[in-house]
Amino acid sequence: MIGTFINVGGILLGGVLGLTVGRHLSARGQQRLRMLLVLLTVYAGFSLIWQSLHLPVGHAAGQLGIALLSLMLGSLLGNLMGLQRLTNQAGKWARERFAAAAKGDSAPTRQAAAARGTDGFLTCALLFCIGPMAIVGAVQDGLNGDWCILAVKGLLDGLATMGFVATFGWTPLLAALPVFVYQGLLTVGAHALAPVITEPAMKDSLGLTGGFIVATVSLVILDLRKVPLANYLPALVVAPLLTRWWM
Repeated sequence: MIGTFINVGGILLGGVLGLTVGRHLSARGQQRLRMLLVLLTVYAGFSLIWQSLHLPVGHAAGQLGIALLSLMLGSLLGNLMGLQRLTNQAGKWARERFAAAAKGDSAPTRQAAAARGTDGFLTCALLFCIGPMAIVGAVQDGLNGDWCILAVKGLLDGLATMGFVATFGWTPLLAALPVFVYQGLLTVGAHALAPVITEPAMKDSLGLTGGFIVATVSLVILDLRKVPLANYLPALVVAPLLTRWWM
């Protein structure tokens, strides 16, 4: 669970920095941080892909074929389940809460302040848990002890918390608790399934599929392309099953 601890630490550190020095960070500085996080996200995704590919070339081509087929089938399943639609609805609710808090009175009543604090906690908890990096990172941490993806997610969540505390106050820091519970349970569950996923090929196909999903997150961060990432999450289940059948 090293990755989850790093992720939680990133949220807490980002919140503390946001309450102290974050308000003095220039727009140019924020843009540089954003680009750095995009590069780290791309690195985490392609690093996972590279680690999961093995020679000879024919074997690597077969691995890539299974991963791409898994993504296609996973996307179909995710679309039937409406995963992206549910994610969009959750994101819309979070944006509305943020917009309402940003337009709040400069001297809110105690009741309004309490409601704003609750919105801050729920907004951050929701956003930090529904992303694909939370699932892919926790699974990789549980199966292989690879916490790289969750470390990058910790930086992303920390930067987001820096911005959220300026609007909601200190309550976004409390989102660290549901993140710890949610990702921790996923990590423990993946670790428990490790004896079942014994073949290296199954772990490699899972790593390749997850690497492609994580690398695509950078396109969403930069607003270059709207990718229904949530719909691809069932591919993480399809990939090892397809590999087992193929073998």
